[in-house]
Amino acid sequence: MLIPHRPLRFVLLTLPALALGAAAFAQSRPDALPLSFDAARARMVERSDKLAAARSAVESKELQSEGLKRLGGPVVNVSGLAYAYNANLNLDLDPLNQKLGQIGQSLPPSIQSFISRVPIPQLPNSYTLNRHDTGTNTSISAVWPIYLGGATDAVRGFVSAQTREAQADAEQAGHEVDTLLVQRYFGAQLAQRAATLRAQAERTIAQHDAAAQKMLAAGVISRVERLQASAAYEEARRNARKAEDDAALAAVALARTVRADGTVAPQTPLFLISTPIEPLNYFIDSALMRHPGLGKVAAKKSQAEQLHEGEEALRRPQVIAFGTRQLKSGNADWVAGLGVRWTLYDSVDRDALSASSQKQVEQAEHTDAQARSDISLLVERNWRALENARRQYLDMKVSVELSEEVVKLRVAGLREGTSTTLDLIDAETNRAKVLTERAQAANEYVQALAQLLESAGLSEKFSEYIARADLKVN
Repeated sequence: MLIPHRPLRFVLLTLPALALGAAAFAQSRPDALPLSFDAARARMVERSDKLAAARSAVESKELQSEGLKRLGGPVVNVSGLAYAYNANLNLDLDPLNQKLGQIGQSLPPSIQSFISRVPIPQLPNSYTLNRHDTGTNTSISAVWPIYLGGATDAVRGFVSAQTREAQADAEQAGHEVDTLLVQRYFGAQLAQRAATLRAQAERTIAQHDAAAQKMLAAGVISRVERLQASAAYEEARRNARKAEDDAALAAVALARTVRADGTVAPQTPLFLISTPIEPLNYFIDSALMRHPGLGKVAAKKSQAEQLHEGEEALRRPQVIAFGTRQLKSGNADWVAGLGVRWTLYDSVDRDALSASSQKQVEQAEHTDAQARSDISLLVERNWRALENARRQYLDMKVSVELSEEVVKLRVAGLREGTSTTLDLIDAETNRAKVLTERAQAANEYVQALAQLLESAGLSEKFSEYIARADLKVN
């Protein structure tokens, strides 16, 4: 018959107190920042670099669209210039001298005799003319594209579609960071709970191991049982260290997500809604109306349509009004008129380019159809995962009760000599495993809910489901 060991019994009786103490210590560290889920979300939205980058992209496109709002209107320019010039013109006078000599020879002899007695001065061989001046000139000119075949409307429409695409990307980024926060906020709680349970199991099995050593010295158990107890303790110690490291990493990830300097103490526990939530069709209908992926595809289609319209605009004539006038009083120079340009032949195959842009529109239409199918399937997968996690958590209540009952029976059996220390160690290990698995099922429910809401475009409603929860995993 096995001899009851008081320290072992004491450890078993104080196990619930150890669990509460460890959990309280984890939540009451002086350097931990207590945050509810809503507070953590508000902090993340305010400080997230990913959201800030998405907002900047939207603002950039909005400003670009604003800047092109009046594209195609008149353009008025004022120009002015100041100038100075120096011009030289070299004249060769040799031919002229030769002509003058020929003229003298054709005169009568009496006159030639007279000219010979009165010499006529010769012209220089060359002469340079020089002109130089300075001045200023100012003018105002205007150009007004009266008709460009719809090209300006296509440009504005294309930029507007790019703005809608940026807005869809920003909305998708918002859903993604919401889901990431759920993963890290509740994942940190799960990791801490697992670490606490593993630490409890390690302490309990350490006491069992010490008790087994005393039993071996008393000759109550065999050496094999003693070695089995030692092996169980070493395994429990390794599991506790790994769980502790995992919990520390999860805490760091949560702190980084909410931009906290120290650690964060989550105040909103893991939760479940014990009854099924809205039916599948509710979420599918919401996804087909609100999913940002569909908004992005629609924006891409609009861009393709505007590019096609731009290609067609190049086939049409273009009419431009223009005018310019000198800025001076009196008789100023001016000009005004209309210009028409119509390309009759181009080395570029416009038909092929138009067909290419039309194919891009068709591509966007097929992409939209495929995206709707994929999103519907994604919503259904997430909805079924949520229901599966809910049923799994509820079904595991029996496993938890059974594990608790087995521990009680092993304690009683050890007292009465019908169980061994190893049996009790196995029962304790199994209870920690079952409790961890149930907490994992609760976390899977929460994560599946976040993913379902993201796929349905309803991530902002996550807090409403927290308020509806009737089961809390404290």
